[in-house]
Amino acid sequence: MHPRAVAHVFQQIADLLELRGQDRFRIAAYRNAARAVSALDTDDIDRLLRDGELTKVNGIGPATLGVITELVETGESSFLEQLREDTPDGLVEMLRIPGLGPSKIHAIHEGLGVETVHDLEQAARDGRLAALPRFGAKTAEKVQRGVAYLRERNAFVLFAEARADAERLRAAVARQPGVARVEIAGSIRRRCEIVRDVDLVVACRDAPTTVAAALARGSAVRDAVGAGGSDVSLRLVDGARVDAYCTTSDEFAVAWWRATGSASHEREIHMRAAARGLTIIDNQVRDRSGRALHIPDEETLYRAVGLPYIEPELREGNGEVDAAAQGALPLLIEQSDIRGALHCHSRYSDGTATVAEMAAGALARGWSYIGISDHSQSAFYAGGLTTGAIHEQHEEIDRVNESLTGIRVLKGIEADILVDGRVDYDTDVLDQFDYVIASVHSRFSLDQAAMTERVLRALDDPHVTILGHPTGRLLLTREPYALDVDAVLTKAAETGVAVELNADPHRLDLDWRYCRAAKARHCMIEIGPDAHSPHGLDNMAFGVGIARKGWLERDDVLNTRAAEQVLARARWRRGTVAKA
Repeated sequence: MHPRAVAHVFQQIADLLELRGQDRFRIAAYRNAARAVSALDTDDIDRLLRDGELTKVNGIGPATLGVITELVETGESSFLEQLREDTPDGLVEMLRIPGLGPSKIHAIHEGLGVETVHDLEQAARDGRLAALPRFGAKTAEKVQRGVAYLRERNAFVLFAEARADAERLRAAVARQPGVARVEIAGSIRRRCEIVRDVDLVVACRDAPTTVAAALARGSAVRDAVGAGGSDVSLRLVDGARVDAYCTTSDEFAVAWWRATGSASHEREIHMRAAARGLTIIDNQVRDRSGRALHIPDEETLYRAVGLPYIEPELREGNGEVDAAAQGALPLLIEQSDIRGALHCHSRYSDGTATVAEMAAGALARGWSYIGISDHSQSAFYAGGLTTGAIHEQHEEIDRVNESLTGIRVLKGIEADILVDGRVDYDTDVLDQFDYVIASVHSRFSLDQAAMTERVLRALDDPHVTILGHPTGRLLLTREPYALDVDAVLTKAAETGVAVELNADPHRLDLDWRYCRAAKARHCMIEIGPDAHSPHGLDNMAFGVGIARKGWLERDDVLNTRAAEQVLARARWRRGTVAKA
Protein backbone atom coordinates (compact mmCIF):
# COMPACT_ATOMS: atom_id res chain seq x y z
CA MET A 1 0.00 0.00 0.00
CA HIS A 2 1.30 3.43 -0.94
CA PRO A 3 1.87 5.92 1.92
CA ARG A 4 -0.24 8.55 0.14
CA ALA A 5 -3.27 6.25 0.39
CA VAL A 6 -2.70 5.87 4.13
CA ALA A 7 -2.21 9.63 4.54
CA HIS A 8 -5.49 10.24 2.73
CA VAL A 9 -7.28 8.00 5.23
CA PHE A 10 -5.74 9.90 8.14
CA GLN A 11 -6.82 13.23 6.62
CA GLN A 12 -10.39 11.96 6.22
CA ILE A 13 -10.44 10.75 9.82
CA ALA A 14 -9.18 14.13 11.03
CA ASP A 15 -11.78 15.98 8.94
CA LEU A 16 -14.62 13.85 10.29
CA LEU A 17 -13.42 14.22 13.88
CA GLU A 18 -13.27 17.99 13.37
CA LEU A 19 -16.75 18.00 11.81
CA ARG A 20 -18.00 16.42 15.01
CA GLY A 21 -16.16 18.86 17.26
CA GLN A 22 -13.86 16.26 18.79
CA ASP A 23 -10.81 16.95 20.93
CA ARG A 24 -8.34 19.14 18.99
CA PHE A 25 -5.33 17.14 20.20
CA ARG A 26 -6.83 13.96 18.81
CA ILE A 27 -7.51 15.70 15.49
CA ALA A 28 -3.94 17.01 15.41
CA ALA A 29 -2.60 13.50 16.03
CA TYR A 30 -4.22 12.21 12.84
CA ARG A 31 -3.10 15.22 10.81
CA ASN A 32 0.45 14.76 12.12
CA ALA A 33 0.29 11.07 11.21
CA ALA A 34 -0.82 12.00 7.68
CA ARG A 35 2.20 14.30 7.31
CA ALA A 36 4.55 11.70 8.77
CA VAL A 37 3.36 8.95 6.44
CA SER A 38 3.47 11.24 3.40
CA ALA A 39 7.12 11.98 4.14
CA LEU A 40 8.16 8.31 4.11
CA ASP A 41 10.66 7.51 1.37
CA THR A 42 8.95 4.35 0.12
CA ASP A 43 6.22 3.18 -2.22
CA ASP A 44 5.32 0.23 0.00
CA ILE A 45 4.34 0.84 3.60
CA ASP A 46 3.65 -2.87 4.12
CA ARG A 47 7.35 -3.70 4.46
CA LEU A 48 7.93 -0.98 7.04
CA LEU A 49 5.00 -2.34 9.04
CA ARG A 50 6.32 -5.92 8.88
CA ASP A 51 9.82 -4.86 9.89
CA GLY A 52 8.57 -2.76 12.80
CA GLU A 53 10.08 0.41 11.33
CA LEU A 54 6.80 2.34 11.61
CA THR A 55 6.97 2.27 15.42
CA LYS A 56 10.09 4.45 15.17
CA VAL A 57 8.47 7.12 12.98
CA ASN A 58 7.79 10.37 14.81
CA GLY A 59 4.05 11.13 14.55
CA ILE A 60 2.90 7.49 14.43
CA GLY A 61 1.37 6.35 17.73
CA PRO A 62 -0.54 3.24 18.85
CA ALA A 63 -3.91 4.42 17.48
CA THR A 64 -2.59 5.48 14.07
CA LEU A 65 -0.42 2.37 13.86
CA GLY A 66 -3.55 0.31 14.42
CA VAL A 67 -5.25 2.06 11.52
CA ILE A 68 -2.26 1.35 9.26
CA THR A 69 -2.22 -2.31 10.29
CA GLU A 70 -5.89 -2.71 9.46
CA LEU A 71 -5.44 -0.92 6.12
CA VAL A 72 -2.61 -3.25 5.15
CA GLU A 73 -4.46 -6.38 6.29
CA THR A 74 -7.98 -5.61 5.05
CA GLY A 75 -7.73 -2.66 2.66
CA GLU A 76 -10.00 -0.47 4.78
CA SER A 77 -10.25 1.34 8.09
CA SER A 78 -13.20 0.36 10.23
CA PHE A 79 -12.69 3.53 12.28
CA LEU A 80 -13.05 5.70 9.17
CA GLU A 81 -16.13 3.81 8.02
CA GLN A 82 -17.67 4.09 11.46
CA LEU A 83 -17.02 7.83 11.53
CA ARG A 84 -18.71 8.13 8.13
CA GLU A 85 -21.71 6.22 9.43
CA ASP A 86 -22.00 8.50 12.46
CA THR A 87 -21.60 11.79 10.60
CA PRO A 88 -24.68 13.29 8.88
CA ASP A 89 -24.10 12.77 5.18
CA GLY A 90 -25.00 16.36 4.38
CA LEU A 91 -22.11 17.59 6.55
CA VAL A 92 -19.70 15.37 4.61
CA GLU A 93 -21.10 16.76 1.37
CA MET A 94 -20.42 20.30 2.64
CA LEU A 95 -16.69 19.47 2.73
CA ARG A 96 -16.79 19.65 -1.07
CA ILE A 97 -17.82 23.32 -0.99
CA PRO A 98 -14.77 25.49 -1.77
CA GLY A 99 -13.55 27.50 1.20
CA LEU A 100 -15.71 25.72 3.77
CA GLY A 101 -13.56 23.60 6.08
CA PRO A 102 -14.59 21.14 8.80
CA SER A 103 -14.29 23.60 11.69
CA LYS A 104 -16.63 26.09 10.01
CA ILE A 105 -19.07 23.34 9.11
CA HIS A 106 -19.10 22.19 12.74
CA ALA A 107 -19.80 25.74 13.88
CA ILE A 108 -22.67 26.04 11.39
CA HIS A 109 -24.09 22.70 12.47
CA GLU A 110 -23.86 23.58 16.15
CA GLY A 111 -25.16 27.11 15.72
CA LEU A 112 -27.99 26.56 13.25
CA GLY A 113 -28.69 22.83 13.27
CA VAL A 114 -28.03 22.78 9.51
CA GLU A 115 -27.36 19.27 8.15
CA THR A 116 -27.79 19.52 4.36
CA VAL A 117 -26.33 21.63 1.56
CA HIS A 118 -29.80 22.87 0.72
CA ASP A 119 -30.42 24.02 4.31
CA LEU A 120 -26.99 25.67 4.33
CA GLU A 121 -27.86 27.61 1.19
CA GLN A 122 -31.14 28.75 2.74
CA ALA A 123 -29.33 29.91 5.87
CA ALA A 124 -26.85 31.86 3.72
CA ARG A 125 -29.73 33.51 1.85
CA ASP A 126 -31.93 34.46 4.79
CA GLY A 127 -29.23 35.99 7.00
CA ARG A 128 -28.92 33.28 9.65
CA LEU A 129 -25.43 32.28 8.51
CA ALA A 130 -24.16 35.86 8.47
CA ALA A 131 -25.46 36.33 12.02
CA LEU A 132 -23.28 33.54 13.42
CA PRO A 133 -20.22 34.68 15.38
CA ARG A 134 -17.11 35.07 13.16
CA PHE A 135 -19.07 34.59 9.91
CA GLY A 136 -20.68 37.73 8.46
CA ALA A 137 -22.17 38.73 5.12
CA LYS A 138 -19.02 38.10 3.08
CA THR A 139 -18.77 34.52 4.32
CA ALA A 140 -22.47 33.95 3.59
CA GLU A 141 -21.99 35.25 0.05
CA LYS A 142 -18.92 33.04 -0.39
CA VAL A 143 -20.90 30.00 0.76
CA GLN A 144 -23.64 30.73 -1.79
CA ARG A 145 -21.02 30.89 -4.55
CA GLY A 146 -19.51 27.64 -3.29
CA VAL A 147 -22.86 25.87 -3.37
CA ALA A 148 -23.44 27.12 -6.92
CA TYR A 149 -20.01 25.79 -7.93
CA LEU A 150 -20.79 22.44 -6.35
CA ARG A 151 -24.07 22.21 -8.27
CA GLU A 152 -22.43 23.04 -11.58
CA ARG A 153 -19.64 20.54 -11.08
CA ASN A 154 -21.97 17.69 -10.22
CA ALA A 155 -24.53 16.49 -12.77
CA PHE A 156 -26.85 14.92 -10.19
CA VAL A 157 -28.27 15.94 -6.82
CA LEU A 158 -30.29 14.03 -4.26
CA PHE A 159 -34.05 13.89 -4.72
CA ALA A 160 -34.70 15.76 -1.46
CA GLU A 161 -32.56 18.71 -2.53
CA ALA A 162 -33.93 18.72 -6.08
CA ARG A 163 -37.51 18.64 -4.80
CA ALA A 164 -36.88 21.57 -2.47
CA ASP A 165 -35.28 23.54 -5.31
CA ALA A 166 -38.16 22.65 -7.61
CA GLU A 167 -40.76 23.88 -5.14
CA ARG A 168 -38.89 27.18 -4.72
CA LEU A 169 -38.57 27.63 -8.48
CA ARG A 170 -42.17 26.59 -9.13
CA ALA A 171 -43.37 29.29 -6.73
CA ALA A 172 -41.11 31.88 -8.39
CA VAL A 173 -42.36 31.04 -11.89
CA ALA A 174 -45.99 31.02 -10.72
CA ARG A 175 -45.59 34.69 -9.68
CA GLN A 176 -44.59 35.75 -13.20
CA PRO A 177 -47.06 37.73 -15.35
CA GLY A 178 -48.98 35.66 -17.85
CA VAL A 179 -48.61 32.38 -15.88
CA ALA A 180 -51.77 30.49 -14.92
CA ARG A 181 -50.35 27.26 -13.47
CA VAL A 182 -46.98 25.60 -12.85
CA GLU A 183 -46.32 21.95 -12.05
CA ILE A 184 -43.16 19.93 -11.37
CA ALA A 185 -42.46 17.21 -13.93
CA GLY A 186 -39.55 15.00 -15.00
CA SER A 187 -37.56 12.73 -12.73
CA ILE A 188 -38.62 14.67 -9.64
CA ARG A 189 -42.28 13.90 -10.28
CA ARG A 190 -41.33 10.26 -10.90
CA ARG A 191 -39.49 10.35 -7.54
CA CYS A 192 -36.13 9.23 -8.88
CA GLU A 193 -33.55 8.98 -6.11
CA ILE A 194 -31.09 11.30 -7.87
CA VAL A 195 -31.99 14.11 -10.23
CA ARG A 196 -30.15 16.05 -12.93
CA ASP A 197 -32.48 18.98 -13.76
CA VAL A 198 -35.66 20.61 -12.52
CA ASP A 199 -38.50 20.26 -15.05
CA LEU A 200 -41.43 22.68 -14.87
CA VAL A 201 -44.55 22.76 -17.04
CA VAL A 202 -46.13 26.20 -17.31
CA ALA A 203 -49.73 26.87 -18.37
CA CYS A 204 -49.78 30.38 -19.86
CA ARG A 205 -52.45 33.07 -20.10
CA ASP A 206 -50.20 34.94 -22.53
CA ALA A 207 -48.52 33.38 -25.58
CA PRO A 208 -46.20 30.54 -24.44
CA THR A 209 -43.28 32.02 -26.40
CA THR A 210 -43.76 35.34 -24.64
CA VAL A 211 -43.70 33.70 -21.20
CA ALA A 212 -40.65 31.59 -22.11
CA ALA A 213 -38.80 34.69 -23.26
CA ALA A 214 -39.66 36.51 -20.04
CA LEU A 215 -38.35 33.56 -17.98
CA ALA A 216 -35.09 33.62 -19.94
CA ARG A 217 -34.62 37.30 -19.06
CA GLY A 218 -34.99 36.71 -15.31
CA SER A 219 -32.44 38.36 -13.05
CA ALA A 220 -31.41 34.99 -11.57
CA VAL A 221 -30.69 33.47 -15.01
CA ARG A 222 -27.05 33.14 -16.01
CA ASP A 223 -27.76 31.81 -19.50
CA ALA A 224 -30.64 30.36 -21.50
CA VAL A 225 -31.07 28.05 -24.47
CA GLY A 226 -34.17 28.03 -26.70
CA ALA A 227 -35.55 31.39 -25.63
CA GLY A 228 -37.10 31.92 -29.06
CA GLY A 229 -39.55 29.05 -28.62
CA SER A 230 -42.01 27.87 -26.01
CA ASP A 231 -39.52 25.55 -24.25
CA VAL A 232 -36.46 27.04 -22.59
CA SER A 233 -33.50 25.61 -20.66
CA LEU A 234 -32.14 27.91 -17.96
CA ARG A 235 -28.95 27.90 -15.92
CA LEU A 236 -29.37 30.01 -12.80
CA VAL A 237 -26.76 31.96 -10.90
CA ASP A 238 -27.01 29.50 -7.99
CA GLY A 239 -26.08 26.60 -10.28
CA ALA A 240 -29.58 25.14 -10.62
CA ARG A 241 -30.68 23.97 -14.07
CA VAL A 242 -34.30 24.33 -15.11
CA ASP A 243 -36.16 23.12 -18.18
CA ALA A 244 -39.40 25.09 -18.54
CA TYR A 245 -42.10 23.88 -20.93
CA CYS A 246 -44.56 26.66 -21.64
CA THR A 247 -47.93 25.80 -23.16
CA THR A 248 -51.58 26.80 -23.27
CA SER A 249 -54.02 25.70 -20.60
CA ASP A 250 -55.84 23.53 -23.16
CA GLU A 251 -52.66 21.58 -23.92
CA PHE A 252 -51.31 21.56 -20.38
CA ALA A 253 -52.25 17.95 -19.50
CA VAL A 254 -50.47 16.43 -22.50
CA ALA A 255 -47.45 18.70 -21.99
CA TRP A 256 -47.24 17.67 -18.31
CA TRP A 257 -47.45 14.01 -19.27
CA ARG A 258 -44.72 14.38 -21.90
CA ALA A 259 -42.41 16.34 -19.57
CA THR A 260 -42.86 13.75 -16.83
CA GLY A 261 -41.53 10.87 -18.93
CA SER A 262 -39.82 8.52 -18.82
CA ALA A 263 -38.84 8.21 -22.48
CA SER A 264 -39.46 4.46 -22.49
CA HIS A 265 -42.91 4.91 -20.91
CA GLU A 266 -43.75 7.55 -23.51
CA ARG A 267 -42.77 5.22 -26.35
CA GLU A 268 -45.09 2.50 -25.08
CA ILE A 269 -48.00 4.91 -24.78
CA HIS A 270 -47.32 6.23 -28.28
CA MET A 271 -47.49 2.65 -29.57
CA ARG A 272 -50.82 2.04 -27.84
CA ALA A 273 -52.13 5.32 -29.21
CA ALA A 274 -51.09 4.35 -32.73
CA ALA A 275 -52.88 1.01 -32.41
CA ARG A 276 -56.09 2.96 -31.74
CA GLY A 277 -55.55 5.36 -34.62
CA LEU A 278 -54.28 8.19 -32.45
CA THR A 279 -51.10 10.25 -32.45
CA ILE A 280 -49.58 12.29 -29.63
CA ILE A 281 -47.77 15.28 -31.09
CA ASP A 282 -47.25 18.96 -30.25
CA ASN A 283 -48.91 18.54 -26.84
CA GLN A 284 -52.06 17.21 -28.50
CA VAL A 285 -53.76 13.86 -28.99
CA ARG A 286 -55.12 13.67 -32.53
CA ASP A 287 -57.43 11.15 -34.22
CA ARG A 288 -57.07 9.74 -37.74
CA SER A 289 -58.57 12.87 -39.28
CA GLY A 290 -56.04 15.07 -37.50
CA ARG A 291 -58.64 16.50 -35.11
CA ALA A 292 -57.27 17.32 -31.66
CA LEU A 293 -59.10 15.57 -28.81
CA HIS A 294 -60.02 17.46 -25.65
CA ILE A 295 -57.59 16.21 -22.97
CA PRO A 296 -58.27 18.13 -19.75
CA ASP A 297 -56.15 15.86 -17.55
CA GLU A 298 -53.84 12.85 -17.64
CA GLU A 299 -56.61 10.45 -16.68
CA THR A 300 -58.36 11.37 -19.94
CA LEU A 301 -55.15 10.81 -21.90
CA TYR A 302 -54.73 7.30 -20.52
CA ARG A 303 -58.40 6.48 -21.13
CA ALA A 304 -57.94 7.58 -24.76
CA VAL A 305 -55.35 4.85 -25.26
CA GLY A 306 -57.44 2.27 -23.40
CA LEU A 307 -55.67 2.31 -20.04
CA PRO A 308 -56.40 3.28 -16.45
CA TYR A 309 -54.36 6.10 -14.95
CA ILE A 310 -50.73 5.16 -14.27
CA GLU A 311 -49.13 6.90 -11.29
CA PRO A 312 -46.05 9.00 -12.15
CA GLU A 313 -43.76 6.93 -9.91
CA LEU A 314 -44.41 3.86 -12.07
CA ARG A 315 -43.67 5.45 -15.44
CA GLU A 316 -40.30 3.85 -16.07
CA GLY A 317 -41.08 1.39 -18.88
CA ASN A 318 -40.78 -1.54 -16.48
CA GLY A 319 -44.01 -3.35 -17.29
CA GLU A 320 -46.43 -0.76 -15.96
CA VAL A 321 -48.20 -0.36 -19.32
CA ASP A 322 -48.84 -4.09 -19.69
CA ALA A 323 -49.95 -4.27 -16.06
CA ALA A 324 -52.37 -1.40 -16.66
CA ALA A 325 -53.77 -3.14 -19.75
CA GLN A 326 -54.35 -6.29 -17.69
CA GLY A 327 -55.91 -4.43 -14.77
CA ALA A 328 -52.98 -5.50 -12.60
CA LEU A 329 -51.55 -2.19 -11.40
CA PRO A 330 -50.75 -2.11 -7.67
CA LEU A 331 -52.78 0.02 -5.26
CA LEU A 332 -49.75 1.99 -4.14
CA ILE A 333 -48.99 2.70 -0.51
CA GLU A 334 -49.90 6.19 0.74
CA GLN A 335 -48.25 8.31 3.40
CA SER A 336 -51.45 8.01 5.44
CA ASP A 337 -50.98 4.22 5.60
CA ILE A 338 -47.94 4.57 7.87
CA ARG A 339 -48.80 3.94 11.51
CA GLY A 340 -45.39 4.22 13.14
CA ALA A 341 -41.62 4.43 12.76
CA LEU A 342 -39.14 1.81 13.95
CA HIS A 343 -35.68 3.07 12.93
CA CYS A 344 -35.10 6.11 15.14
CA HIS A 345 -32.22 7.30 17.32
CA SER A 346 -32.09 9.31 20.53
CA ARG A 347 -29.44 10.98 22.65
CA TYR A 348 -28.58 7.59 24.07
CA SER A 349 -26.41 7.06 20.96
CA ASP A 350 -25.97 9.57 18.13
CA GLY A 351 -29.37 11.25 18.06
CA THR A 352 -29.97 14.85 19.13
CA ALA A 353 -33.28 14.50 20.97
CA THR A 354 -34.64 12.78 24.05
CA VAL A 355 -36.95 9.78 23.95
CA ALA A 356 -39.86 12.03 24.93
CA GLU A 357 -39.06 14.53 22.18
CA MET A 358 -38.91 11.78 19.56
CA ALA A 359 -42.22 10.38 20.83
CA ALA A 360 -43.84 13.81 20.66
CA GLY A 361 -42.58 14.18 17.10
CA ALA A 362 -44.14 10.88 16.10
CA LEU A 363 -47.43 11.83 17.75
CA ALA A 364 -47.44 15.16 15.90
CA ARG A 365 -47.19 13.23 12.63
CA GLY A 366 -50.24 11.18 13.44
CA TRP A 367 -48.45 7.95 14.25
CA SER A 368 -49.46 5.64 17.08
CA TYR A 369 -45.99 4.31 17.92
CA ILE A 370 -42.29 4.98 17.58
CA GLY A 371 -39.43 2.58 18.12
CA ILE A 372 -36.20 3.90 19.60
CA SER A 373 -33.41 1.89 18.00
CA ASP A 374 -30.11 3.34 19.10
CA HIS A 375 -26.78 1.84 18.10
CA SER A 376 -25.37 -1.24 19.81
CA GLN A 377 -22.15 -1.47 21.82
CA SER A 378 -19.86 -2.28 18.87
CA ALA A 379 -20.78 1.09 17.37
CA PHE A 380 -18.55 2.89 19.89
CA TYR A 381 -18.14 5.69 17.34
CA ALA A 382 -21.85 6.46 17.69
CA GLY A 383 -22.05 6.10 21.45
CA GLY A 384 -23.39 2.56 21.20
CA LEU A 385 -25.34 1.37 24.22
CA THR A 386 -23.60 -0.51 27.00
CA THR A 387 -25.71 -2.94 29.00
CA GLY A 388 -26.00 -0.32 31.72
CA ALA A 389 -27.22 2.29 29.25
CA ILE A 390 -29.80 -0.17 27.92
CA HIS A 391 -31.28 -0.55 31.40
CA GLU A 392 -31.32 3.22 31.88
CA GLN A 393 -32.96 3.82 28.48
CA HIS A 394 -35.63 1.17 29.03
CA GLU A 395 -36.55 2.73 32.36
CA GLU A 396 -36.88 6.10 30.62
CA ILE A 397 -39.06 4.59 27.89
CA ASP A 398 -41.32 3.13 30.57
CA ARG A 399 -41.67 6.57 32.15
CA VAL A 400 -42.45 8.18 28.78
CA ASN A 401 -45.09 5.56 28.05
CA GLU A 402 -46.71 6.27 31.40
CA SER A 403 -46.76 10.03 30.81
CA LEU A 404 -47.90 10.26 27.17
CA THR A 405 -51.20 9.26 25.62
CA GLY A 406 -51.86 8.48 21.99
CA ILE A 407 -48.33 7.22 21.33
CA ARG A 408 -46.43 4.11 22.37
CA VAL A 409 -42.63 3.92 22.54
CA LEU A 410 -41.11 0.55 21.64
CA LYS A 411 -37.73 -0.70 22.83
CA GLY A 412 -35.59 -1.41 19.80
CA ILE A 413 -31.91 -1.55 18.94
CA GLU A 414 -29.86 -1.17 15.77
CA ALA A 415 -27.38 -3.96 16.38
CA ASP A 416 -24.24 -4.24 14.28
CA ILE A 417 -23.80 -7.30 12.11
CA LEU A 418 -20.24 -8.28 12.99
CA VAL A 419 -17.82 -9.43 10.32
CA ASP A 420 -18.53 -13.11 11.02
CA GLY A 421 -22.32 -12.60 10.79
CA ARG A 422 -23.02 -12.62 14.52
CA VAL A 423 -25.37 -9.93 15.80
CA ASP A 424 -23.94 -7.60 18.43
CA TYR A 425 -24.80 -8.51 22.08
CA ASP A 426 -25.37 -11.87 23.66
CA THR A 427 -28.75 -13.59 23.62
CA ASP A 428 -29.71 -12.50 27.13
CA VAL A 429 -29.21 -8.84 26.13
CA LEU A 430 -31.05 -9.16 22.80
CA ASP A 431 -33.96 -10.74 24.67
CA GLN A 432 -34.56 -7.40 26.41
CA PHE A 433 -35.62 -5.60 23.23
CA ASP A 434 -39.04 -5.54 21.62
CA TYR A 435 -37.39 -5.84 18.19
CA VAL A 436 -33.93 -5.79 16.63
CA ILE A 437 -32.69 -4.04 13.49
CA ALA A 438 -29.48 -5.70 12.30
CA SER A 439 -27.20 -3.56 10.12
CA VAL A 440 -23.73 -3.67 8.58
CA HIS A 441 -21.65 -0.67 9.64
CA SER A 442 -18.09 -1.83 8.98
CA ARG A 443 -15.84 -3.92 6.72
CA PHE A 444 -17.64 -2.84 3.55
CA SER A 445 -14.79 -4.12 1.36
CA LEU A 446 -15.59 -7.82 1.79
CA ASP A 447 -16.10 -9.62 -1.50
CA GLN A 448 -19.62 -10.59 -2.54
CA ALA A 449 -19.43 -14.18 -1.28
CA ALA A 450 -18.14 -13.15 2.16
CA MET A 451 -20.53 -10.21 2.56
CA THR A 452 -23.52 -12.25 1.45
CA GLU A 453 -22.63 -15.07 3.84
CA ARG A 454 -22.22 -12.50 6.62
CA VAL A 455 -25.71 -11.08 6.08
CA LEU A 456 -27.36 -14.47 5.54
CA ARG A 457 -25.95 -15.72 8.83
CA ALA A 458 -27.37 -12.68 10.63
CA LEU A 459 -30.82 -13.43 9.18
CA ASP A 460 -30.70 -16.80 10.93
CA ASP A 461 -30.59 -15.11 14.32
CA PRO A 462 -34.18 -15.33 15.65
CA HIS A 463 -33.80 -11.98 17.42
CA VAL A 464 -33.51 -10.11 14.12
CA THR A 465 -36.77 -8.47 13.12
CA ILE A 466 -35.46 -6.11 10.40
CA LEU A 467 -32.39 -6.00 8.16
CA GLY A 468 -31.29 -2.35 8.14
CA HIS A 469 -30.15 -0.40 5.03
CA PRO A 470 -29.30 -3.69 3.29
CA THR A 471 -26.75 -2.57 0.67
CA GLY A 472 -25.01 0.19 2.63
CA ARG A 473 -25.04 2.68 -0.20
CA LEU A 474 -24.78 6.45 0.22
CA LEU A 475 -26.12 8.08 -2.92
CA LEU A 476 -23.50 10.03 -4.90
CA THR A 477 -20.96 9.22 -2.17
CA ARG A 478 -20.52 5.49 -1.58
CA GLU A 479 -21.39 2.56 -3.82
CA PRO A 480 -23.34 -0.38 -2.37
CA TYR A 481 -21.11 -3.07 -0.95
CA ALA A 482 -20.85 -6.30 -2.90
CA LEU A 483 -23.93 -8.33 -2.00
CA ASP A 484 -26.13 -10.92 -3.64
CA VAL A 485 -29.34 -9.00 -2.96
CA ASP A 486 -31.58 -11.64 -4.52
CA ALA A 487 -30.17 -14.28 -2.18
CA VAL A 488 -30.69 -11.97 0.80
CA LEU A 489 -34.30 -11.22 -0.19
CA THR A 490 -35.02 -14.92 -0.65
CA LYS A 491 -33.56 -15.73 2.77
CA ALA A 492 -35.40 -12.85 4.41
CA ALA A 493 -38.69 -14.09 2.96
CA GLU A 494 -37.97 -17.61 4.22
CA THR A 495 -37.04 -16.49 7.74
CA GLY A 496 -39.67 -13.77 8.08
CA VAL A 497 -37.17 -10.94 8.52
CA ALA A 498 -38.39 -7.61 7.14
CA VAL A 499 -35.96 -5.76 4.88
CA GLU A 500 -35.62 -2.04 5.42
CA LEU A 501 -36.23 0.67 2.90
CA ASN A 502 -34.12 3.25 4.69
CA ALA A 503 -35.78 6.61 4.02
CA ASP A 504 -32.77 8.83 4.70
CA PRO A 505 -32.52 10.72 1.38
CA HIS A 506 -28.79 9.93 1.24
CA ARG A 507 -29.57 6.20 1.34
CA LEU A 508 -33.04 5.26 0.01
CA ASP A 509 -31.85 1.71 0.51
CA LEU A 510 -33.40 -0.80 -0.44
CA ASP A 511 -33.25 0.45 -4.04
CA TRP A 512 -36.71 0.70 -5.61
CA ARG A 513 -35.70 -1.77 -8.33
CA TYR A 514 -35.29 -4.46 -5.67
CA CYS A 515 -38.60 -3.59 -3.99
CA ARG A 516 -40.48 -5.41 -6.75
CA ALA A 517 -38.23 -8.44 -6.28
CA ALA A 518 -38.98 -8.38 -2.56
CA LYS A 519 -42.69 -8.09 -3.24
CA ALA A 520 -42.58 -11.05 -5.63
CA ARG A 521 -40.95 -13.15 -2.90
CA HIS A 522 -43.51 -12.00 -0.28
CA CYS A 523 -40.63 -10.42 1.63
CA MET A 524 -41.90 -7.81 4.06
CA ILE A 525 -40.49 -4.27 3.76
CA GLU A 526 -40.08 -1.82 6.64
CA ILE A 527 -39.82 1.88 5.82
CA GLY A 528 -37.48 3.44 8.37
CA PRO A 529 -36.77 7.17 8.62
CA ASP A 530 -33.40 6.58 10.32
CA ALA A 531 -34.30 9.71 12.22
CA HIS A 532 -31.73 11.29 14.54
CA SER A 533 -34.07 14.15 15.50
CA PRO A 534 -37.81 14.87 15.35
CA HIS A 535 -37.21 16.69 12.06
CA GLY A 536 -35.65 13.50 10.69
CA LEU A 537 -38.99 11.73 11.07
CA ASP A 538 -40.05 13.59 7.91
CA ASN A 539 -37.71 11.31 5.98
CA MET A 540 -40.61 8.87 6.00
CA ALA A 541 -42.13 10.72 3.03
CA PHE A 542 -39.04 10.02 0.93
CA GLY A 543 -39.27 6.34 1.82
CA VAL A 544 -42.94 6.15 0.93
CA GLY A 545 -42.14 7.73 -2.44
CA ILE A 546 -39.52 5.09 -3.19
CA ALA A 547 -41.87 2.35 -1.96
CA ARG A 548 -44.46 3.59 -4.44
CA LYS A 549 -41.84 3.61 -7.17
CA GLY A 550 -41.08 0.01 -6.22
CA TRP A 551 -44.76 -1.02 -6.70
CA LEU A 552 -45.33 -1.58 -2.97
CA GLU A 553 -48.80 -1.66 -1.47
CA ARG A 554 -49.90 -1.11 2.10
CA ASP A 555 -49.79 -4.79 3.05
CA ASP A 556 -46.22 -5.11 1.77
CA VAL A 557 -44.94 -2.74 4.48
CA LEU A 558 -44.44 -3.74 8.11
CA ASN A 559 -45.07 -0.36 9.72
CA THR A 560 -48.49 0.05 8.17
CA ARG A 561 -49.49 -2.39 10.91
CA ALA A 562 -50.38 -1.62 14.50
CA ALA A 563 -47.67 -1.76 17.17
CA GLU A 564 -48.98 -5.01 18.61
CA GLN A 565 -48.78 -6.68 15.20
CA VAL A 566 -45.17 -5.54 14.81
CA LEU A 567 -44.33 -6.91 18.25
CA ALA A 568 -46.14 -10.16 17.54
CA ARG A 569 -44.02 -10.62 14.41
CA ALA A 570 -40.86 -10.10 16.46
CA ARG A 571 -42.07 -12.63 19.05
CA TRP A 572 -42.89 -15.10 16.29
CA ARG A 573 -39.35 -14.76 14.97
CA ARG A 574 -38.07 -15.74 18.41
CA GLY A 575 -40.37 -18.73 18.43
CA THR A 576 -42.46 -17.60 21.38
CA VAL A 577 -45.82 -17.16 19.59
CA ALA A 578 -47.60 -18.33 16.46
CA LYS A 579 -46.86 -16.47 13.21
CA ALA A 580 -48.24 -12.91 13.19
